[in-house]
Amino acid sequence: MKKLAVYMKPYWKTAVLAPVMMLLEVVMDLLQPTLMASIIDRGIANGDMDYIIRTGLLMVGVAAIGMLGGAGCTLCSSIASQSFGTDLRLEMFRRIQTFSFDNLDKFNTASLITRLTSDVMQVQTVALAMMRMLVRAPLLSIGGIIMALAINPGLALILLFTVPLLVVTLAVVIKKGFPLFSAVQKKLDRLNAVMRENLTGVRVVKAFVRSGFEQERFGAANSDLRSITVRASRMVGMTMPVMMLIMNLSMVAVVWFGGLRVHAGGMQIGQVMAFINYMVQILFSLMMLAFMLIMVSRAKASVERINEVLDTDVRIKDSVNADAEPIQAGQVDFDNVSFRYEGAGGAPVLKNITFSASAGETVAILGSTGSGKSTLVNLLPRFYEPSEGHIRVDGRDLKDIKLSALRQSISLVLQESILFTGTIRENIRWGDSQASEEAIVEAAKAAQAHDFIVSFPDGYETLLGQRGVNLSGGQKQRLSIARALLKKPRILVLDDSTSAVDMVTEARIQAALKERLAGTTVFVVAQRISSVLEADKILVLEDGEIMDMGTHHELLLRCPVYQDIYHSQIGEEVV
Repeated sequence: MKKLAVYMKPYWKTAVLAPVMMLLEVVMDLLQPTLMASIIDRGIANGDMDYIIRTGLLMVGVAAIGMLGGAGCTLCSSIASQSFGTDLRLEMFRRIQTFSFDNLDKFNTASLITRLTSDVMQVQTVALAMMRMLVRAPLLSIGGIIMALAINPGLALILLFTVPLLVVTLAVVIKKGFPLFSAVQKKLDRLNAVMRENLTGVRVVKAFVRSGFEQERFGAANSDLRSITVRASRMVGMTMPVMMLIMNLSMVAVVWFGGLRVHAGGMQIGQVMAFINYMVQILFSLMMLAFMLIMVSRAKASVERINEVLDTDVRIKDSVNADAEPIQAGQVDFDNVSFRYEGAGGAPVLKNITFSASAGETVAILGSTGSGKSTLVNLLPRFYEPSEGHIRVDGRDLKDIKLSALRQSISLVLQESILFTGTIRENIRWGDSQASEEAIVEAAKAAQAHDFIVSFPDGYETLLGQRGVNLSGGQKQRLSIARALLKKPRILVLDDSTSAVDMVTEARIQAALKERLAGTTVFVVAQRISSVLEADKILVLEDGEIMDMGTHHELLLRCPVYQDIYHSQIGEEVV
């Protein structure tokens, strides 16, 4: 929790004022039993009505001041804790945005969502409670003990037996409860993962009639969460009966021994009543403290999960000597590059990749599934770092270019077309937030998207559902291409980005690319050989290695792998 305290620092004034206001409320609460005792022992015993009224009005005033203190504490603690949670959540989100793909591979999406929501909420709730209950409970307990000792030190000896029993009970609960609370958050991660996969892939689930299977999978994750939560709740639930038993036995002891002292003339009835009130305050404050510490114990698991995100070392970041000079030409050189995913066994995904792409060239990458095509182009914007070798752009090693400058010069259209909730115009404008309406329309026309966009009643103002759910696969791909073209990059990567469009539309897109991006270096990852026929250079990948490279005609003459791909696809197309 100490590491996260820095996010409370901007709100230290309200964070400090909250306990001060709580102290005011506690002092007022501690005065009430003494005032009540004086009414009984002096006012009622002597029949002094004026004293009763004066003291009663004083009690009302004290209660009003206490109420103001409590309300002020609630207001200040709420402002501080909510602001703390907001800043912490924002910092986590910012941190996640800086993660390389290697970092993201360590955290599944559902876990990150849980950490940003549930875990931060747990910590935020504890921060609120620490400024209220964690201040009120000790102050009320200590103040109650002092007042009880002032009334009758001998009767206060009962606390010597009561407090240790409560402390032992609390220690046992915390020791056994913490592992369970950690397990609860992990089970919640699992439930979120199943739910997210199911909602994202709902069309596949329905297409394969697997609703029953998914319900069973969700039910299993849900049951696991219920079981561990019940165990944790049972552990916490046992605390209340035990502590209530200890408190009630303490009350019986106070009434018994207090009654004997009243009978012997050593105490007055009002003092016994005040003593009982202080005992109740002490014991309830200890119970409050117990539940507060249980909350802290549960939040500790969340703090550890939050710190895992904040403490993650971002592997891919700007080097000390990196410069922000943008890419000018787009010359790309791979020099003996190999790559292996972190922690993966077996052979590297890419092995000894060496080739050059001149500025303005179109380089196609062809190969079977799993040959390393997408991995190769993911190295260009430094989503991953090569395990060996160097990648240079315009003669500069990628590590010597600031990430912002590098990625600003590269546009990617990934295999999965990712669109965001909003209008079509807003999605295209992701490529350039300052782009004019004319530039947006031109990019859409080049991507062969303009015609279907204007066919919608709202045109470019058409609202897209989550992940572009109200568009076809081909339409989403064309919008993604338009977004990339609007950026006017020096390097363009098309990762199997026309797989969902027909060959005529694909040909038109390729022609538009040549016209619009004449000086741009283009990398085309493709499964379909028709997508690479006009490329200046074709790389044929097989098991992470370049089997051959050249133009279509050169490869057709000498490369058996390329020949097999070509003849198999052409044969299918003739049929």
